[in-house]
Amino acid sequence: MTLTRKGLATRQRIVDGAAEQIREHGVFAVRLEDVMARTSTSKSQLFHYFPGGKDDLLLAVARHEADRVIEDQQPELGSLTSWDAWHRWRDKVLARYRTQGSDCPLHTALAQLGGVTDATRSVARELLARWQRQLADGIRRMQSDGSIVPHLDADREAAALLAGVQGGVLILMTTGDSAHLEAALDTALARLRESR
Repeated sequence: MTLTRKGLATRQRIVDGAAEQIREHGVFAVRLEDVMARTSTSKSQLFHYFPGGKDDLLLAVARHEADRVIEDQQPELGSLTSWDAWHRWRDKVLARYRTQGSDCPLHTALAQLGGVTDATRSVARELLARWQRQLADGIRRMQSDGSIVPHLDADREAAALLAGVQGGVLILMTTGDSAHLEAALDTALARLRESR
């Protein structure tokens, strides 16, 4: 479906409103009526933009929240050009997930869609690929100035770093303790730095 500028704005308003509703009340408390009231949209408008109803809307919210994961790490994630920059990124990631705690809107939206489906895999795959690519770009920039040895495989190191972050986030969401996330970040950065 091709949307006009006004249509895109309306669709985004609905997604933003649904995301706010989920953050405030949890996905299980979200009803389409609440989203319509919050966003001043009619039922026909909502189904025009989300023909599959709640599942379509939740998938759009999941994509929106995946974008926020990357946006919330900027500009640090896109500017990994020095060890100070890497540590600023590390601190931002820790602060974001400590603040979020066990309330992850992305995880909640994906879980409500019924677990692992082609659609949820696609959202997760896109997010992780974008995140890994930016980490690998930062490693390559540091390799080009001699701060990280050139023989390290930037993509593999970025994958390991991202896996550590995701594991740490999962433990944080389960236990409320950020120590594992902090350890994963610190260990990965120390490995990059000590590879010299």
